[in-house]
Amino acid sequence: MRPLALVLLPALAACQQAAPPAAAPSAAATPAATAPQAAPEPAATARAVSEKSELYEFDYSYPAEAAAIPVLHEWLEADLVKARADLAASAKEGRDEAKESAFPYNPYSLSSAWEVVTDLPGWLSLSALIGSYTGGAHGNYGFDALLWDKAANQRRTATDLFTSKAALKAAVLKPFCAQLTRERAKKRDGQEFSEPDDMFNECIDPLEQVVILGSKGRKGFDRIGFLMAPYNAGPYVEGSYKVTLPITPAVLAAVKPEYRAAFVTP
Repeated sequence: MRPLALVLLPALAACQQAAPPAAAPSAAATPAATAPQAAPEPAATARAVSEKSELYEFDYSYPAEAAAIPVLHEWLEADLVKARADLAASAKEGRDEAKESAFPYNPYSLSSAWEVVTDLPGWLSLSALIGSYTGGAHGNYGFDALLWDKAANQRRTATDLFTSKAALKAAVLKPFCAQLTRERAKKRDGQEFSEPDDMFNECIDPLEQVVILGSKGRKGFDRIGFLMAPYNAGPYVEGSYKVTLPITPAVLAAVKPEYRAAFVTP
């Protein structure tokens, strides 16, 4: 049996006067259609590649801050591909030479690890520790640096921001040599090499080292650093050296006028 409510409903409707049609809602009362929101792009992440075979070992990494800059990300990826290809080619050549000479082959290796020195609104300063082994008694390592100009979207070197290398050298040489002497003394327990005129007792050219710009106060570049690979400032057993100096008025005077705003003195 059909429900009573459904049976009575048509008859009731017929007895009543037809209601006027409801007025259409005004344009003002109709909510505007909203376009679908685009999904936010995923945040950039750090990149790390690690490969190992009988021929070579390869490692390459860079931080999320670098990956977030499209042009820099593209450059780093191209550098990764080139470094791996160069390693593979040299390792194959080394293995073939070892085979011809009836020597055992030890896999070559290359590692490049980029890290943030400082990230400022207009600049990203990076340094890299680069290690390699090509079949000798031991491997070796050194440094590289990269300065990204965010406004120009362009890769630069730290020395590009100064009027000349000569002007920068004149501003930093004396404090650099004094700090290098102190760093050497720490590693040598206060002793100099037996020969006073030994090359590892003498000062070296700071501008022939890897130069980086940093910031402690996060308001601008307020320090300049010099990274020295083994053998540059001391024997291999002493490892690498690093000298960090403040941005003094003398250093600031050597900065190109268009970049002065990027620097501050402590």
